[in-house]
Amino acid sequence: MKLLRFGNKGAEKPAVLHTDGTIRDVSSLVGDFTPETLSPALTRILASADIGSLPEVPSSVRIGAPLLRTGHFIAIGLNYADHAAESGLPVPSEPVVFSKAPSCLSGPNDDVMLPKGSEKTDWEVELAVIIGERCDYVEEKDALSHVFGYAVCNDVSEREYQTERGGQWVKGKSAPTFGPLGPWLVTTDEIADPQNLDMFLDVNGERRQTGNTKTMIFSVAQIVSYLSRFMVLEPGDVITTGTPPGVGLGMKPPVYLKAGDEMRLGISGLGEQRQRVVAR
Repeated sequence: MKLLRFGNKGAEKPAVLHTDGTIRDVSSLVGDFTPETLSPALTRILASADIGSLPEVPSSVRIGAPLLRTGHFIAIGLNYADHAAESGLPVPSEPVVFSKAPSCLSGPNDDVMLPKGSEKTDWEVELAVIIGERCDYVEEKDALSHVFGYAVCNDVSEREYQTERGGQWVKGKSAPTFGPLGPWLVTTDEIADPQNLDMFLDVNGERRQTGNTKTMIFSVAQIVSYLSRFMVLEPGDVITTGTPPGVGLGMKPPVYLKAGDEMRLGISGLGEQRQRVVAR
């Protein structure tokens, strides 16, 4: 299933993308898609419902992030060897883990706001993993059974804040609107192999990133298992798993986003995002 949320910011309702391509309001079945409601029970409720009989949502409606909120917004850095190379950094021997502030969660087509004075805001198309069951020291062979689904994420990054201002990367990853997620949360039954998904990102109609999750250094299963050694992962937690090459930082000379730019990005089976860049 493809789960989504629709409506004005702060007033979104849960929905499902029906097999006929229409959006159906499922708020009569679940209050919202939250860490408390993501579970195998939710999947069973939605799977057994007559989705086609539920109210149809106009296709012109705003699509929000597929989750009301997340407890943890965890990110994996340098998870594609060629991206590490373009960043001038060695290929990591263990996953590079950092955080994005949960408050940066944003709708897939909402404007991306440049922080005041920002000159080095960058793009990163990534596969996001949404946890569905509690993970505490989960073995790699069992890790994918704890995943609820997958989504497209744009790990928007302010490179000066990330690498030139001292401290942790979280400073460059967490501004409001720096975490566009969606359009859908696609349940695992629709994704046969998360390690074979094509991905792309365009800026102003020009292709910047092309990749496939098969070239990830650490697989989804390895990442989930690894993280569960250091923290408890809970339903609704979002893990964004790294980006292929083609970011602005890696261009010669580097090229960064400016007000008026437009991004389009997507991953096979998970939909597409479009964002306009605006000054804050």
